Parts: sequence; C-alpha cells; structure tokens
Amino acid sequence: MLTGLSIRDVVLIEALDLEFDSGLGVLTGETGAGKSILLDALGLALGERADSGLVRSGVDKAQVTASFVAPIANSPLALLLNENEIDVEPGEPLMVRRSVRADGGSKAFINDQPCSAALLRDVGIHLVEIHGQHDDRGLLNPRGHRALLDIFGRCDAAAMAGHFATWQEAKARLESAREALDNAARDREWLEHAVAELRRFAPEEGEEEQLATERPDMQKGERIAEDLRAVIEAFEGSDSGLAKLRSAARKLDRVANEHALLTEALTALDRAVIEASEAEDKLIAATQALSFDPERLDAIEVRLFELRGLARKHNVRPEELAKLTDELAAKLDAIEAGGEGLAKLEAEVAQHADAYRKAATALSKQRSDAAKRLDAAVAAELAPLKLDAAKFQTAVETLSEDRWTATGMDRVEFLISTNPGAPFAPLAKIASGGELSRFILALKVALAEEGGAATIIFDEIDRGVGGAVASAIGERLARLAGAGKQLLAVTHSPQVAAKGQAHYFIAKSSEGTVTRTGVTRLDPEGRRQEIARMLSGAEITDEARAQAARLMEAV
Repeated sequence: MLTGLSIRDVVLIEALDLEFDSGLGVLTGETGAGKSILLDALGLALGERADSGLVRSGVDKAQVTASFVAPIANSPLALLLNENEIDVEPGEPLMVRRSVRADGGSKAFINDQPCSAALLRDVGIHLVEIHGQHDDRGLLNPRGHRALLDIFGRCDAAAMAGHFATWQEAKARLESAREALDNAARDREWLEHAVAELRRFAPEEGEEEQLATERPDMQKGERIAEDLRAVIEAFEGSDSGLAKLRSAARKLDRVANEHALLTEALTALDRAVIEASEAEDKLIAATQALSFDPERLDAIEVRLFELRGLARKHNVRPEELAKLTDELAAKLDAIEAGGEGLAKLEAEVAQHADAYRKAATALSKQRSDAAKRLDAAVAAELAPLKLDAAKFQTAVETLSEDRWTATGMDRVEFLISTNPGAPFAPLAKIASGGELSRFILALKVALAEEGGAATIIFDEIDRGVGGAVASAIGERLARLAGAGKQLLAVTHSPQVAAKGQAHYFIAKSSEGTVTRTGVTRLDPEGRRQEIARMLSGAEITDEARAQAARLMEAV
C-alpha cells in the first residue's frame, strides 16, 4: 500500500509531500490543475521512462520518492527483492526513489540502494496498478489472465508444476539415453573390431614396463656373450686355474705344519680359492641374467612395438590398454542391452505424461467452470456502468501438447464484445479509454480481492458519464477499496468524489510569472465545498452545497 509520496521539482510542482491511507482516496481539481503531473511523478518513481521534460524549468533535476508498506514475507515482491539483494527490514517501509536530470540522465534507488530502472519497474508492477486513458496495463496483458482466473476459481494449479517437472525430467533422461544409444550404434562396427583386436592382443597391466626392462638386458647379453663364455671356460675343467689352485691347496695342506711360512702360504691360498669360487658363482649368475635368446629377444621387440603402436592408435598410455579393453567391451554390451533400457524409460515417460494429462484435464475443467462464474459476475456489473450492450467472455483454450507448461494445458484470455453481434476481441481492442476503464473496474469488482497490486489507481474512469452511472462507478470503487485494497481515483464526478474516504484537492496558483501546482487534503467542510463546486461550476450555490452534503451522507 502507498503510504507517502514526496515530489521535488516536477513540472509545476516545486515541493509536495502527501500521505495516503487505505480505502478509497479521490483526487479532484479543475481541468489543467495538474492531476496528470501527480500520476506522471508516481510513474517515474515506479520505473517508467525518465523524461527530462518532467524537470521543472530553471532547476537541474527532479526527484520523486514513494513509500509503501513493507512486503509480506515470501510474497512475490519479497522474493523479487531478495533475489536482487535489496534489504527490507521487518516493519520498515519500502522506499522507491527516482531522479531525472535536465540533460536526461536518471538514477533509481530502492531503500537507498542503487538499482536499475528495469528492476524498479518490475518492483513497481507489484506495488501499483494504474488504469486510465493512456496507461492500461495490468488486466490487458493476457499472460496474467490465467493466474487471475485460477485465483478467482480457487483452481488447484500448484500441483501442475510438480507433474510437469517430473514428466520433463523423464523425457530428458529418455532423450539422453536415445542419443547415447544412437551414438554407440553408429560406432558399433568400430567397437566390435576394436574389442576383438584388443582381446586377441590381450594386453596386461604393467606389461610394457616389464618388457622394456627385459629387452635391454638381453641386448647386453648379446654383446658380451663371447667374452662371458671365454671367462667361464677359464673356470671349468681339470686344467682350469681354479682346479689347479684347489690341487695346490690340498698338497700344501699336507706339509703346512713343517714351517710357519707354509701355514701362512696355505691361508693365503685358501683365500684365493674362496675368492675364485665366489667369482665363478657370480659369473654363472650373470650368465643366467644376461642369457641371450635370439628368438625371445625378437618376440620381446615385436610385442613391445605392437603394444606401443596399439596404445598410440587408441590415444592412451600402454598401461591403460587393459582398462580400455574392458571399457569398450562394456559399451558394446550396453548397445545389446540398450533396447531394454529404452523401453523402461519410455514406460516412465508415458506414466508421468499420463499423470500430468489427468491433472491438467481436471484443472482445465476447474478453469472452465470458474470462467462461467466469472463471466456471470462481470456481466452483473456491466449494466450499472453503462456497458449493458457489452458482453464479457473468459476464453479457455486447450493448447497443443507441444505448448503445455507447468501451469497446465490451457491458454486463458479475457475477451469482450462491445456491441450486439460484434465478435469478441481482447480487452485492449476497445477504442474508448473511459469505456475500457469501466470494463476493468467491472472485472476488478468481480475478482474482488483476488490478485493484483495492493494499490490501484483509476484515472478519470468516469469520463463521459454522469448521474446514475457515475454513482455506480463510485459505489464499485468504494466496494473494491473495502476488500483490503487501496484505491486512488482521479475524478471529475461529484458522485465518485463523495464516495472517497480521503479527498485530495489539486489546484494551480500563480505568483507573477511563476505557476505552481499544490495538493491539499480536505477536511469534511472542504470536501463539501469541493463537491459543491463540481456540481455547480465556478459559482458555488447553496443548492449545490446541500446536494453535496446529501451525496456525502449517502456514503
């Protein structure tokens, strides 16, 4: 709800501070007094286009601040502010501010936090609806009609989002599986060849490292084989050096006790035999380690070459070939089993689609029933508003399956026919602005408190009508304001003005060459005088005052 409006240097308004209450507030004044300036100023604060023509002559910038009751927690407005990191303290008002410079530049703020004009405009949609001669937006946008009908008919649309999301997720899984299966099927011939080749080769984990170590050892053995054989021959046979050393040691052992030097010689000779024996053992072990088998070396080199070539072919490291064999085989198996998996996913999609379709069909029936009740409610409001020749229709169209959404399978639009026999057309097609505003009022009254912003402004909704019709407009505005709304009505009708709970008088004054617009909140006597002026014109008569009093007493 709008609680305050502060205007500085907007066209003819130098400085103006207004406070507003809930219920119906009316704004009156002579033609040209500046009523439209107030709406332009409020529109600026709500994110409308910043026009440098709004800046009062002789100053650098204009500024408008509007204050509203803080939004309810978890309401669409509160969520929007939270998403954009705009802080609103509990119990504190929501302040929107906009300034525009004479050179055309502008700035926007929400609770003194800078923001874009686009965000300000999005926030403004939740705060105020303006219906008038040139600014009709809220109910004219078909995108909002379905939600309004759902609220009016108390249609259970909340569950649709869950059904739709589950259905779409199942469809996404099915499409992903189909795509994966199609890709795999296109590669089937290659997979079969690759798996067969790998399985024939049978790579083992760590094989490349083992072969790479064995190969150089055998190559070394090939180079030194002849020398090794010659050395080993020196240790073999009865004529070898080691055999002679052992024979000498045995002979010396028989006479070693004859002299100390012979004992020392025997000890040295034993050491020589031991060292020579160890050397022989090492040679035998080395010969075995460096054994050279031409066939084995050829086999190692061929295997190592093929192993590395296969790794390059599949763009993996040699040690990953064994794992790759398993992975490609698994893909090949998946192709074989893919048909069964698809059938299961298709069954899931069909199940969720059926659940969505049943819920959406039931919701569509609810909407059709609600549409009939809404049509009847609006029709009851048309005749008193001098729209008795018009007809209202809530069109509920079942969409094709490719256009179904989380809100169901329906498209909802409010249509009207203004003359007997004329086809139904969207609300925005009505030529007369006053007629359109009255039609919106009828629809608003039928919808009562359902949906929309907490503050609604009607700009000259009574243009071109008077008497009983104007009185009917006033009664409906008051009724709508009594449903928890705040209504502001710019009016030229005394019948409408008399229904107001708060009355704001807009007047223009001149001091020399300077003209200013001011606004005064009238007390009961001031209201009576203003309504009398509206009844009688420039000269206020006693009869006009009496009639004004009667109109006010009838509220």
